[in-house]
Amino acid sequence: MKTDPVRTTGSTPGARYRDAGVDIDAGNETVRRIRSLARATFTPGVLSDIGSFGGLFRLDRDRYREPVLVSSTDGVGTKLKVAFMTGRHDTVGADLVNHCVNDILAQGAEPLFFLDYLATGRLLPEIAEQIITGIARGCRENGCALIGGETAEMPGFYADGEYDIAGFIVGVVERDRLVDGRTIQPGDAIIGLPSTGLHTNGYSLARRVLFEICAFRADSVVPELGISAGDALLAPHRSYLNDVRPLLALDLVKGMAHVTGGGLTEKLPRILPEHCAARIDTRAWEVPPLFRVLQECGNIPVNEMYRAFNMGIGMVLVCAGEHRLGVLGGVADAVVIGEIGAGDRTVQYL
Repeated sequence: MKTDPVRTTGSTPGARYRDAGVDIDAGNETVRRIRSLARATFTPGVLSDIGSFGGLFRLDRDRYREPVLVSSTDGVGTKLKVAFMTGRHDTVGADLVNHCVNDILAQGAEPLFFLDYLATGRLLPEIAEQIITGIARGCRENGCALIGGETAEMPGFYADGEYDIAGFIVGVVERDRLVDGRTIQPGDAIIGLPSTGLHTNGYSLARRVLFEICAFRADSVVPELGISAGDALLAPHRSYLNDVRPLLALDLVKGMAHVTGGGLTEKLPRILPEHCAARIDTRAWEVPPLFRVLQECGNIPVNEMYRAFNMGIGMVLVCAGEHRLGVLGGVADAVVIGEIGAGDRTVQYL
């Protein structure tokens, strides 16, 4: 079937992708800037380079008897709004990696490789470079290879100057070393590892309290904290991998919960067997000042605080009572925050 050739009308210039808001040259410049950042994270298992259609990774079968791959994906959420307000984009990438690392760590896995997704209305290579710098730093610190990703320029979809990032991680654990909580029983100790702030959850509420109710600006110093509101909210999401890895090697941990959205109230029940409940003594640790500021300024009920925020505990470990001192000795800032009792897979605050 014959078709007419593509034509332009008169002398009117033809439409270009750049006119529609997508700058291919900016995309190429972004890839050029981030290629060396990603290569610096490569481990011996990486077989492909940045720019391939798919990332290639070879699992060292000599190292594992019965390897189980563990994967997870997540984003940074509205913490990004604080990055937009402050113009700081070099921390949220590490937040993304550490969040994903902690998620698979909760089942005993160590990270192998990571991929990122960056979407924006208008691609600015210098900002993309800052974001990927943070991602690469997080990968290096966790021994995880950044083997690929995607950058999407979507004009009209995101507000000018805004973006979203998400990450995908794959890790590995021996099948007989999986941590799934099935052996948890009454009498076991619940041990908390402190957070470094809000991590990556609760920001919609925190921003409303600090910037709308309390009328702080991002650069306003919060008297009770001694730092600006922006700095307080951009505090990094802590990775617990290096703290927990030695405990896993000694088989001291029965279950773990990464305390993110839903707080202790929602996350702890995920690892509890039937007929078990978590009894948390909220007097066992000092809640960081930021959470007290949010509660008082926003007049937030206590039960809502424990569902919206981590309240200063970013990771929870459950171990046998006789292993409690071993866990406490293995992580300098760990603290016993409760114990397992009989119940219906709920969290009881004492």
